[in-house]
Amino acid sequence: MMLEIKNLVVGYGPVEVLHGISLEVQTGEIVALIGSNGAGKTTLLRTISGLVKPKSGTMHFRGSHYLEKTKPHIIVREGLCHVPEGRGVFAQMSVWENLQMGAYLRNETQELEEDYDYIFTLFPILKERRDQKAGTLSGGEQQMLAIGRALMAKPRLLLLDEPSLGLAPLVVQTIFSTLKEINEAGTTILLVEQNAHQALKLADRGYVIETGRIVLEDQARNLLNSDDVKKAYLGEI
Repeated sequence: MMLEIKNLVVGYGPVEVLHGISLEVQTGEIVALIGSNGAGKTTLLRTISGLVKPKSGTMHFRGSHYLEKTKPHIIVREGLCHVPEGRGVFAQMSVWENLQMGAYLRNETQELEEDYDYIFTLFPILKERRDQKAGTLSGGEQQMLAIGRALMAKPRLLLLDEPSLGLAPLVVQTIFSTLKEINEAGTTILLVEQNAHQALKLADRGYVIETGRIVLEDQARNLLNSDDVKKAYLGEI
């Protein structure tokens, strides 16, 4: 088991946002979490990565690590990386410097060089833009850089928050195709995405969250064919 969450309750001050969330991600899977704006998707990812502390519940990572008791930088060191909504690149740093920041906990020189090459193979445009400031990249290029930076930390589990947000359809196709390649190379993925159709096409399994509660859980192909999901999230009736 890569990630197991049980009865997670999260709030900001007196306002409760997540109400007893339980979900799991098996090693090697792509799991999609879909839901409308304000459903609690981003809060859940921020809680998993240690940026928000839960009020109660447990989060087990790789069986033995209790994420609710672990500091964010230790969570990264243990193999869990979060690509936030909005990309969060270091705008005044170059593409190369952003990638170096992703590897700040590592010191194995030979493997690092191989991983830089891997990122440039996944995203050839980043190699062309290597010395360019990240803030001058297009939205799609910044998303590629954010993913590449996270991969430089050698994650076992990659959390992705709305990777298609604000991107042109052709760029979205490229990003999702690359996510499949990353998964096939051995990285487990938990994907939060408003583009439910793309997310469920890519994923093995999916969860639907509404107002801070998991309301549906199934194989991704079954959710794609669900009348309720089609009506609410896929624009179909």
